Amino acid sequence: MWTPATGRFETSLVTDPYAHSLARNSERVQIVDLDDPALAPPGWTTFAKPALAAPEDAVLYELHVRDFSASDAAVPDSLRGTYLAFTLDTPGTRHLRALAEAGVTHVHLLPTFDFATVNEERAAWASPGDLAGLAPDGEEQQAAIGRVRARDGFNWGYDPFHFGVPEGSYATQPDGAARIIQFRRMVLALAGLGLRVVMDVVYNHAHAAGVAPQAVLDRIVPGYYHRLNADGAVENSTCCANTASEHAMMEHLMASDLVHWARHHRVDGFRFDLMGHHMKVNMERVRDTLRALTPVRDGVDGQAILLYGEGWDFGEVQGGRRGVNATQRNLAGTGIGTFNDRLRDAVRGGSPFSDRRQQGFATGLFTAPGELDRGGEGDRIRLLDLQDRIKVGLAGNLAAYRLTDRRGQPATGASLGGAGYAADPEECVNYVEAHDNETLWDKIAYAAPAATPLMERVRMQLLALAVPALAQGVPFFHAGGEILRSKSMDADSYDSGDWFNRVDWTLSINHWGMGLPPADKNRERWPQIRERLRRADLAPGREEIALAFGAFRDLLAVRRSSPLFRLRDAADVQARLGFLTHGPAQPPGVIAMALSDAVEGAPDLDPRWERIVVVFNATLEERRVAHPAFAQFPFELHPAQRAGRDPRVRAARVERGQAAVVVPPRTVAVFVAP
Repeated sequence: MWTPATGRFETSLVTDPYAHSLARNSERVQIVDLDDPALAPPGWTTFAKPALAAPEDAVLYELHVRDFSASDAAVPDSLRGTYLAFTLDTPGTRHLRALAEAGVTHVHLLPTFDFATVNEERAAWASPGDLAGLAPDGEEQQAAIGRVRARDGFNWGYDPFHFGVPEGSYATQPDGAARIIQFRRMVLALAGLGLRVVMDVVYNHAHAAGVAPQAVLDRIVPGYYHRLNADGAVENSTCCANTASEHAMMEHLMASDLVHWARHHRVDGFRFDLMGHHMKVNMERVRDTLRALTPVRDGVDGQAILLYGEGWDFGEVQGGRRGVNATQRNLAGTGIGTFNDRLRDAVRGGSPFSDRRQQGFATGLFTAPGELDRGGEGDRIRLLDLQDRIKVGLAGNLAAYRLTDRRGQPATGASLGGAGYAADPEECVNYVEAHDNETLWDKIAYAAPAATPLMERVRMQLLALAVPALAQGVPFFHAGGEILRSKSMDADSYDSGDWFNRVDWTLSINHWGMGLPPADKNRERWPQIRERLRRADLAPGREEIALAFGAFRDLLAVRRSSPLFRLRDAADVQARLGFLTHGPAQPPGVIAMALSDAVEGAPDLDPRWERIVVVFNATLEERRVAHPAFAQFPFELHPAQRAGRDPRVRAARVERGQAAVVVPPRTVAVFVAP
């Protein structure tokens, strides 16, 4: 076949991009019947998924398969970093069960399809050696990892090889059906813990194009499956060889592959990497195809499958240059979720592309000035602008949501600098950290004033996590955020090995100060990083980690306790959610959100409480929020917090005589009234 990459006719022997089973390192395709009882682990044909009434009931927990167990001493060596680690009784699985009991509904797994960058022959993996005991700000750790990173067992996996086969490096035996059975055993085990499964899918690019051995698409139909520029070269704005989902057969590959994962592996949702590089029509057709799945015919309720992704608009598709693409605003009204970076940046401060020391609502902007922010009038206005953005996020990031802005003027989500873009709460995925960029704990290390005590940093973390936990829409949490996880300030740990990506489920350490992170993505910030990693006082211990985990579970319990935190449509959000603090007189660093079940002409939703008020106090002082409702109704602190793990929030109180509630510093308190 004529091949543009070489300018001549080529004959290729290539594995099938529609493959469902593979040999080690994808060298051969195995033809399998996925309905064969021999591939079904015990219980596979009869088990039931945990209930999910609506997308807004979902709480997502993002986890990398290898991170979960690769460094866990409670897991046998042969099972570390594998699907089967989820089938054991370990601190890790007990941690997941505790999260599920508190309110997490889905584990979102980073790519688990067959990817190209890890050798599936485990015996060939190289180790960086013993890195324990080295200096907390040392260069030796990252240098040792750099020497073996192309030969170790770690990668995030955003480099697709075969979309429809479980990754072999996560199986104890990568040849043939074993990886299928072990993936299914993981899904079964997670369901037994009370958790559904979301799979991170990457159809926007392939690992290679042209005549490279791993270019399975381009070697079959050269120039068709990939998006080309005006010169005929493959676009690579996603970092790899971009695919062209506007072409019929690439869309068909996506849709058929997603049905395969849902039907044959009981995957409950899909997160689309760089979804903005697909067309809106692709995503709508995928949605409709999946929703057509039925329990009777397919063994799957397609209506319960979650779809969400990164709705960023950049590269050759930016601004609709290749068609209406699947961006945040374009997907409004589709029921497909997108990540809300507006809320993320407002809470954390700055953005992934700015100085990490920039502060936000939770990290001390104006209220506790850091290295860059001096606490003047400009910072006060900036903070109030961020509070408006957070309010829109708390309201599900709805474009049409009406509120009063910091100036005291009527506004909508869309009018506030385009902050709001969704048409329905399920289309907003609220988060403050993900696998990309520094962890929340490491961002706080950049942004908080140097003198901020350790426990106050913990409170910043909890304050930040509380925003998505109590917002309308779908909350999303990065694994370990609830236990103060650090990656030693690594900005992009996609290939940083187990050392920088570890999680300790025994809650004894958060892995702060494990050496300077890899130079390729972090060197320009090494002076700032080194200064911080040297500080042992920034490493939380068991007490701080246990407090964070307990208080986080309390927040999830609050969300689960009332349907008012999980409203189903935009009209209900507008009617039932408002803010007690607004306009030019509102206190900087304080947001008071009110939820009501007393809406004329609307049915009651909450059998326990008629009114709920949530006060986010990001300041260093106790704050009083006054409103006539506090004298009129018998408000009290939410039972989950009154009997919860956070001693500071228990000091929050209602002053009925003053028609006010009082909230301690850097605390989120929830008050309820029957």
